[in-house]
Amino acid sequence: MSYNDTTAHKRIAKILDEGSFVEIGAYVTARDAAADPSEEAYGDGVVTGYGTIGGCLMFVYAQNPDYIGGSMGEMHAQKIAKVYDMAMDMGAPVLALLDCAGVRLSEGADSLHAFGTLFRNQSKASGAVPQIAVVYGNCGGGLAVSAAMSDFVFMEDGAKLYVNSPNAVKGNFEGKCDTAAAKFQSEETGLCDMHGSEAEIAAAVKSLVAMLPENYIDDYSAVENSDSLNREAAGIDKAASKAEMIKLIADNGEFFEVKKDYGNVTAGLIRIGGNTVGVIANDGAKLGSRGCRKAEKLINFCDSFGIPVLTLTDVDGFAGCIGNEKTLARGLAELVDAYSYASVPVVTVITGHAYGTAGVAMGSKSIGVDIVYAWKGAKMGLMDEDIQADIDKSFDKAKNTVLYNAKRGYVDDIIEPSETRQRVAAALEMLYTKSFDA
Repeated sequence: MSYNDTTAHKRIAKILDEGSFVEIGAYVTARDAAADPSEEAYGDGVVTGYGTIGGCLMFVYAQNPDYIGGSMGEMHAQKIAKVYDMAMDMGAPVLALLDCAGVRLSEGADSLHAFGTLFRNQSKASGAVPQIAVVYGNCGGGLAVSAAMSDFVFMEDGAKLYVNSPNAVKGNFEGKCDTAAAKFQSEETGLCDMHGSEAEIAAAVKSLVAMLPENYIDDYSAVENSDSLNREAAGIDKAASKAEMIKLIADNGEFFEVKKDYGNVTAGLIRIGGNTVGVIANDGAKLGSRGCRKAEKLINFCDSFGIPVLTLTDVDGFAGCIGNEKTLARGLAELVDAYSYASVPVVTVITGHAYGTAGVAMGSKSIGVDIVYAWKGAKMGLMDEDIQADIDKSFDKAKNTVLYNAKRGYVDDIIEPSETRQRVAAALEMLYTKSFDA
């Protein structure tokens, strides 16, 4: 056996703190290897162990394409399942580095049973410890399910993720539409949070881990914050994009964006006063099912790990097309559920429009949000005031003002845009001890 110089070891070394990785199970081999040494593969094709990222404990497994293509066999899967057991026992995140040629056919039912054990352990870990997957090379069949069960998914440019390979999909082939490519998984399925070079992904994983608690009960203290909470968000109402708007609210302008290429909602993680906050922002267009799913996933993740949620609402209604209509009602239902059941502090700032049911679904007071602010000049109502006036000649445009809504308790305060960081920070500080009474 050769230690520390396999592809898997090198990938681990690029992400974990230097010298921190401790390998477990290096001598594990497939059952057949006991009778036939030619069947022996280093660690049965997967490197498992633990180390640190930024000083924080992290359990990790890396499939090793140098040995039988990193294929998934019985002992291979059992080693990974053990990683999840240990992560849950210790309350530490899991980092999966995936590169697999598929299930090892020679092991038949044994490999499938072990695969199921892996699924079960990963499911048990969901909501208990953060799970991050990075896809290199191939990630096909059942392993694509494992990637999808993770909280965050990164793909190296050129990697492939698929349940069915593109050439196996009727009427399709890689040259026509590569359904396995990082681009497709980012733009069409929303499974991939970010893709790039191996170095870019390593840097992104380190940045993400720095934002995350170690587990669902981790009352992690705020990191040192050099950005004053009294700083005004100058020019926020003139920001070129929602991402730029979010950066003006965040400590030191740092924003970790997720699923950037999916849906017309901007989402990710920031810090305010040194504490991690999940943030969601509409872009002023119509809300679609993809945006709903993107927002819902982040809200549920934040709720599982005690991370407050900030919503910047600016929505005119719903996107109307046949494709969207197929999944919009379900997406909206799941989004409303996410807000309604959230036990963490939830704050909304209406920065533009909050029209119709879309405005209700995007973090309104009526579905349980703790604090709702609105910028001066923002609009709230059933629909655009000019359209409603054309339909109903007796309609009073004053009913679409935030003042009208504030008088009815639907808005807690009307603020200047430049006050946004200050007021959100104060609200989150007040809500820090929020408890959930079932």
